[in-house]
Amino acid sequence: MAEILEVRVPDLGTDDQVDVVEILVAAGESVAVDDGLITLESDKASMDVPSPAAGVVEKVRVKAGDKVGEGDLILTLATEVEAEDAGPEAGAEDPAPAEAETDSHDESTPESDSPPASKPERDTGTPGEDTGRPAEEDTPSEGAREVRRPAAPGGARHAELLVLGAGPGGYTAAFRAADLGKKVVLVDREATLGGVCLNVGCIPSKALLHVARVVDEAADLAEHGVAFGEPKLDLDKLRGFKDSVVGRLTDGLATMAGKRGVEVVRGEGRLIGTNEVAVATDDGEITIGFDSAILATGSRVVRLDGIPWDDPRVMDSTGALEVPEVPERLLVVGGGIIGLEMANVYAALGSKLTIVELLDGLIPGCDRDLVRPLERRFKKRYGAEIHLETRVEEIKPQKNGLKATFGGDDAPEPRLFDRALVAVGRRPNGDRIGLEAAGLELDERGFLPVDDQQRTAVPHIFAIGDLVPGPMLAHKASHEGKVAAEVAAGEKSGFDARVIPSVAYTDPEIAWVGLTETEAKAEGTPYEVGRFPWAASGRSLGMGRDDGLTKILFDPATKRVLGAGVVGFGAGDLIAELALAIEMDCEAADLGLTIHPHPTLSETVAFAAEVFEGTVTDLYLPRRKRR
Repeated sequence: MAEILEVRVPDLGTDDQVDVVEILVAAGESVAVDDGLITLESDKASMDVPSPAAGVVEKVRVKAGDKVGEGDLILTLATEVEAEDAGPEAGAEDPAPAEAETDSHDESTPESDSPPASKPERDTGTPGEDTGRPAEEDTPSEGAREVRRPAAPGGARHAELLVLGAGPGGYTAAFRAADLGKKVVLVDREATLGGVCLNVGCIPSKALLHVARVVDEAADLAEHGVAFGEPKLDLDKLRGFKDSVVGRLTDGLATMAGKRGVEVVRGEGRLIGTNEVAVATDDGEITIGFDSAILATGSRVVRLDGIPWDDPRVMDSTGALEVPEVPERLLVVGGGIIGLEMANVYAALGSKLTIVELLDGLIPGCDRDLVRPLERRFKKRYGAEIHLETRVEEIKPQKNGLKATFGGDDAPEPRLFDRALVAVGRRPNGDRIGLEAAGLELDERGFLPVDDQQRTAVPHIFAIGDLVPGPMLAHKASHEGKVAAEVAAGEKSGFDARVIPSVAYTDPEIAWVGLTETEAKAEGTPYEVGRFPWAASGRSLGMGRDDGLTKILFDPATKRVLGAGVVGFGAGDLIAELALAIEMDCEAADLGLTIHPHPTLSETVAFAAEVFEGTVTDLYLPRRKRR
């Protein structure tokens, strides 16, 4: 018999009305389960509303251009219902209970026969992801299935796949596994999903760096006849802008978790065996059993000894993102990517910088010719002092500031600063999650070894992101998260990326991928370079920024791309083409003969290849043997 089913707008994770942008079915049309009925669009994303049942569309109740919200009627659907589906016959016995789930791991998941070897180290960079903190409600929040359960001694719950940590690697793993049909529980200790990257790392820092760049560009235009005057800072609004960017992304994650049926548990988790985690929530400790687990607990800031961390004038990278004030004199301890990005923000807002780096160059691991334009701009534009091969001996709090004492052959005299930003690196959180209870051990550097399927020495436990060897980068963690989720779901997958790009989002940006000149020289690897200075780029000159450089390293025998580096506006976007070139074994001619749009900065990639080939016409170079 036929039954009329009302299909309504599901929970969208927002109280706002959204637009109906397309009607995908018509009256009289047959649909199957999960066929798209209409397309909705908000300011965050678009989505199709699926059919909850098979049947024939009786009447469509909305049209394109309408605004709808949760619970609004979309259409009515005529479905066929079998007589026996109406319920059990009178007097029938209750069906036997389903077999209880066990805590044994999924037998369909392939296992390796021996403990994995660690992946090789790569260049280091910005942080990847971290874990998160507990929620407060046992009700859905922004679309995610938030759970908060009271402690129940001996009471355990079960997940086919448990993901510990909800940064870029963790949430990517959870979402991919859910898409592959796994019952996923995502444990995170923060109030919002996204880990360090979205909440207190990559995303908020880039929002502030955008503001810094606009301030600088406005000032630069005065030299070209357009003056705006001194900027007026409203730090409350600036923090509000930064927080709004974070909020939109983290709210979107919560919505996507809910749509995928990923169960989010708020609390701090630790392994208590090879198939169980204990999670400390606000209501007490609960236990969750799992068939497989993915550890994605990220990293934390390294805190140097001898630093008065209890003084509010001393900031780590997280504290600096709050922009409590714009200090007149700022000491930056550490010349790596994180320290320089935040130094860039504060300098643009008006701070006088003193940067101290223990090693002999800023951004260790990056070629010096790529870093030099950044050093020059810091000194010329901001009047920054940069002291290399210098250490901070002591920071002593005083009423009128922080007195810093330095060591090194050319160390400056002790001086006072209004604030100090200490950014000397990050360390993995593997020592905080009970690995020993599962029989897992960290290596000498504090990383958890894994194989190319992200398996640890316990085959059904995977690890990704900052927790495992390799660069501490969000995009690496996300890629590893997909691999681990696919393997846990029985798919054939592996981490086989040849290169991982690194980016410093300073002004100018610096990006590099693959073999660097520094590495090639140290290893004795044969190479030749094609360099194209942006002083010959019409696009960069039109932007008033001729301080850039694009260079590509080639194998002299095969002409294939070995590595590349870019410094200049948008370098982080340009480096993707060069990463793809390495992955695809491109030769110089492949880049040079690919027609790039003119005038663009992307042309500099083709021009650098032409310099190597000896075919460039946008520069005059001494005649060389034709290749």
